Amino acid sequence: MNQLSLPSLMGVFAHPDDESLLAGGVLAQHHAAGARTTVVTATWAPTSHRAPELADALNVLGAGAPRLLGYADARNPASAPDGAVRLVDAPLDEAVGRLVAHIREVRPDIVIGHDALGQLTGHPDHRRAHQITLLAVEAAGLPHLYPDAGEPWQPAALYAATHSESGMGRLGPLLQSVGKTLLAVPDVYVTTTVDVSPWAAVKWQAICAHRSEVARERPLPGLLARLPAPERNQIINTEYFTRLSPGPAPSDPHQLVA
Repeated sequence: MNQLSLPSLMGVFAHPDDESLLAGGVLAQHHAAGARTTVVTATWAPTSHRAPELADALNVLGAGAPRLLGYADARNPASAPDGAVRLVDAPLDEAVGRLVAHIREVRPDIVIGHDALGQLTGHPDHRRAHQITLLAVEAAGLPHLYPDAGEPWQPAALYAATHSESGMGRLGPLLQSVGKTLLAVPDVYVTTTVDVSPWAAVKWQAICAHRSEVARERPLPGLLARLPAPERNQIINTEYFTRLSPGPAPSDPHQLVA
């Protein structure tokens, strides 16, 4: 695909910082090519301390203003100061409907979300966000579903951000060093491997915008911040995806394709 005609992207991720860590490179790449990009974040309320950090990160990536579904993080009550229900406890139909409304408003060519494992650490919010995104991408194009959520829109493709067993490199030992589990997918599951090194500096700036996570020891932004730049770049320079809809396609193995 011509670099000058990249498709529009919508990222759907569980937490602030997931967008920068998992797809910051392709979001920056598509924005630089003039494509529309946006991000929907499932947890952490607008009144939480991480919402302004998310806004800063999206500004760096060129992905517009935050779009928050408003649910609480499964492991952090501070994520919803106003007492919102946790994402993992929210009625499925309600959560899907909220996301459908964003898809129909933005009308993206491609949606990017979590994989079925919930990324390397299997966070329950990641897994729930994956399930919601699968259902919402299909429902958004069906006029009889969620008729009050806007005019139907069918994205051309859904990609799951993922990590392959052979592609973890330094990231695996880094996470294991703080006691985190590793749930990588088989290599054959990965359909698209994108070299985002030209946008690595922008991606890293967006990750650093999540200041509260960079300051902590166990979250990935904090782990990355303590690495030498060459070692950190080895981790963030490549992003891996699986095309889920309309199914794995040969097309271009190094570019997201609508």
